[in-house]
Amino acid sequence: MFIPHTDADREAMLKVIGVEKLEDLFQVVPAGCRFPELDIPAAMTEMEAAAELGAMAAVNESTQDLACFLGAGAYHHYTPAAVDAIIRRGEYLTAYTPYQPELSQGTLQAIFEYQSLIAALTGMDVCNASHYDGATAVAEAVNMAYANFRGKRSKVVLSPALHPQYRETVRTYAASTPIKLVGEETDLSAGPEGLLPLIDLDTALVVVQYPDFLGRIYDYTKFAGEVHAAGALLAVSVNPIALGMLKTPGEMGADIVTGEGQSLGIPLSFGGPYLGLFTTRKEYVRKMAGRLVGETVDTRGQKAYVLTLTAREQHIRREKATSNICSNQGLIALASAVYLSLLGKNGLRQVSELCYHKAHYAAQQIATLPGYSLWSSGLFFNEFVIQCPLSVNELNQHLLDHGILGGYDLGQDYPALSNAMLIAVTEMNTREDIDLLVEVLSEVSNG
Repeated sequence: MFIPHTDADREAMLKVIGVEKLEDLFQVVPAGCRFPELDIPAAMTEMEAAAELGAMAAVNESTQDLACFLGAGAYHHYTPAAVDAIIRRGEYLTAYTPYQPELSQGTLQAIFEYQSLIAALTGMDVCNASHYDGATAVAEAVNMAYANFRGKRSKVVLSPALHPQYRETVRTYAASTPIKLVGEETDLSAGPEGLLPLIDLDTALVVVQYPDFLGRIYDYTKFAGEVHAAGALLAVSVNPIALGMLKTPGEMGADIVTGEGQSLGIPLSFGGPYLGLFTTRKEYVRKMAGRLVGETVDTRGQKAYVLTLTAREQHIRREKATSNICSNQGLIALASAVYLSLLGKNGLRQVSELCYHKAHYAAQQIATLPGYSLWSSGLFFNEFVIQCPLSVNELNQHLLDHGILGGYDLGQDYPALSNAMLIAVTEMNTREDIDLLVEVLSEVSNG
């Protein structure tokens, strides 16, 4: 392997950094993890390796084998066969960065249509070419808001009902910046009103979720007015499927709307790759990270597509960028665009209503069981919280024994909800699935 740096080059770079040797750069990594001993088995033939991997895969159980009631940010929805068929076409599967518009009109048009669909879905003016996932999108919203105020406002208020992993990602982003994060310690049951005392003239952004991590639905219209009265911006992280039947964040006055796009035709896939939705109002577009595809006309007057607002990040003026996240896996964004195009407005509403009504049927049935109760009596979409008569871990093991993938253990993120389970219901759950869930839960309550 050719490595162009000489010993003198390396010494010069280390001197500038302020360390004596290369190993000093790895001190933050725990000693036991730096150079672990790897117990690597002996080499196999291709045929032996294929057999071994097949045997390992056969042990797994997936949502194809189990009745799934696990959500918490990643959901088991039906993906039309046409989605996979279209995105596997060679012109999509092999395309990457459309740097040369004259050679990339198809890719640019696909991204433009994705942006148009997501902007319409969220009720916002403009959408970028996507981020890596919902957590990254929220963190980029925080960066953008801070940049918008040019450091004059440094407080960001995070709802405790924002996805715990999203909040963790924001904390990572903000760790080495002047950004101050507050709000996570507020009363979880208070709703968005519990955040109002924290909003002041130093607040750059308030971040809420819709529906929130516990499934609850709030109309943020009045809340948005309170946020804006303090001169701050409001970011809303959404479940895009819910927007098939609920009021859009744009209608409620949100300034930035983010979300996880996995529900839009993207398989669970052991946690990725996923899709970070990011939309905003036109007045903030110059601070938005990532690519933006625009529609124009060429020299012959024909419709054409070009990359806009990209030079500041990829070519020149990089110091002006709020982030250097310039692209997502284009194929994943395309999958969501195909999904939304196939379903259309009416189809998406139908999926949304199925999720809503099936979840409410499940909640009503579970609430009648001895030892179980609904944690909240407010409105919810497709997820709800139940208080359980024993630990969620034990309960989930019992459900798994009956072919059911149970809900999310909220106690791992919220100590006050130690025996509480977050149950998700989608259009994929049949009435028989729900009735089986209720039956198995009742076995526990009856001893």
